[in-house]
Amino acid sequence: MAKILITMCARGGSKGIPGKNIKPIAGKPLIAYTLTIANAFAAQHLAHIALSTDDYEIKKVAAQLGLNTNYSRPTTLATDTAGKIDTIKDLVVFEEMNRNVEYEYILDLDLTSPLRTLEDLNNAFSDFKNRDALTLFSVNPASRNPYFNMVEKKDSGYFGLIKTNPDGSVLSRQSAPPVYDLNASFYWYKRSFFDTDLKSPITAQSIIYEMPHICFDLDHPIDFEFLDYLLKNNKIDWLI
Repeated sequence: MAKILITMCARGGSKGIPGKNIKPIAGKPLIAYTLTIANAFAAQHLAHIALSTDDYEIKKVAAQLGLNTNYSRPTTLATDTAGKIDTIKDLVVFEEMNRNVEYEYILDLDLTSPLRTLEDLNNAFSDFKNRDALTLFSVNPASRNPYFNMVEKKDSGYFGLIKTNPDGSVLSRQSAPPVYDLNASFYWYKRSFFDTDLKSPITAQSIIYEMPHICFDLDHPIDFEFLDYLLKNNKIDWLI
């Protein structure tokens, strides 16, 4: 069986939504939704789960939910400008040394985009492990398309479409090439990715997993209110 590490990164200093990683939503701290799916996947694949945080309260809530850790994120990786890849790598190296294991795959689950299913993770992993790819990231179809209804300022000073179809004009949204939004829910990495100097999950060897359902990335307080309403009123009854 493949050796998998599931990482969960939860910095304590969020400014957009203070305390968001443990903020209650539909009666549970946000971190609980990701930990539930992480536990389910780990049970199927004998994977390990690791938490990266610099915050005592997040550690405390995680421990109450059954996830204990001896790792503390370094101060240099707990700033607004610290890169996610370096943060994950530091945790991976710690866990490998602490557990005396060499992982083959890393699954990073973002706490602020919790609407993923066990089927999502399994289907994505099945595709990823059979492909010559360094990374896989979850997406949803984009609501706007740079070939049809997204513009930018050109060198002329006038505005035009961000991208043009080499085969001619795109006259409808349906005829535009498909584009996707990264929904930040989960990322698969080959362990070898972290031995490179790459700083982004988007590489020359990346593939996607298109989620067949809605996915919220909680960036603003109003996002919390929307998702809280949907969960409390059983509008997302497929979420374990």
